[in-house]
Amino acid sequence: MNAINTYRNAVLIYNPVAGKLRRDRERFIERSKGALEKAGVRPEFWPTTEAGAATELARKALDEGVDLILVAGGDGTINEVVNAMVGSKVPLGILPAGTANVLAMEMGLGSNLERAAAKLAECEPVRISVGRLHGKKGSRHFLLMAGVGLDARIVSEVHSGLKAKTGKFAYWVAGFAQMRRFVDQFEVVLENEVVRCGFALISRVRNYGGDLEIASGASLRSDEFEVVLIRGSIPLKFSAYMFAAFLRQATKMPGVSVHRMKRLCLRGEAQVQVDGEHAGWTPACIEIVPDALTLLMPTSYR
Repeated sequence: MNAINTYRNAVLIYNPVAGKLRRDRERFIERSKGALEKAGVRPEFWPTTEAGAATELARKALDEGVDLILVAGGDGTINEVVNAMVGSKVPLGILPAGTANVLAMEMGLGSNLERAAAKLAECEPVRISVGRLHGKKGSRHFLLMAGVGLDARIVSEVHSGLKAKTGKFAYWVAGFAQMRRFVDQFEVVLENEVVRCGFALISRVRNYGGDLEIASGASLRSDEFEVVLIRGSIPLKFSAYMFAAFLRQATKMPGVSVHRMKRLCLRGEAQVQVDGEHAGWTPACIEIVPDALTLLMPTSYR
């Protein structure tokens, strides 16, 4: 007997306008049902209707006593569900359906629906830590990463229509548009030093955007963040950094430092994103929340 077919009261929360669902929602649902039935689980399908709806649906599911919550959507939809599930013992399972699918790629589930569902059947429930951002808008949990400075500004300026049509390409367009502007500076307050920089990645996963391995020592099984800080304000430097990231040499570049942290604070005025969604401005603090969530995770993931 595999792990997933022990769950008898499951729901699948899905975002009907996420990358793959937007193109053919009915086909995606049909494929999902077939793939999950093969894995031994038959969830109810609950669509989101607007931004923030996934959080409310997850709370409703928990109130109704479900024993498994599955999510099909992008990392932003997963983030909304996580914010309802922190502290719960109910497991969370992931199906890839969004633009980047960073979490699915990180755990080795891949981007193919049927193969991901088959792998999900062999996952084990693991208690993990999550991150929590305290900022001007209040507190918000995140599963993957927080980005401060340049990348958060890019996220804020991505054209939603272009994103719907082209996926990740919309982020590259927004990124290239930043090359004409100096990068805003802010301060990261670590345990024993203050670092002034233009970009900070506070990560729980190795991959950035699903393609680039930046925080190579990060792990969802760790109780710490891997913090990558990049100094400088000249846009060309960050272009060189992204090229180095393709070669997995980014952390060896001058002006780049890597730290292991459980808590840090941010000073100055810079934009912040969590799990690929804009989350406000600094000043803010970010901390680890231990033993926060049960995630269905492949046994091969370490």
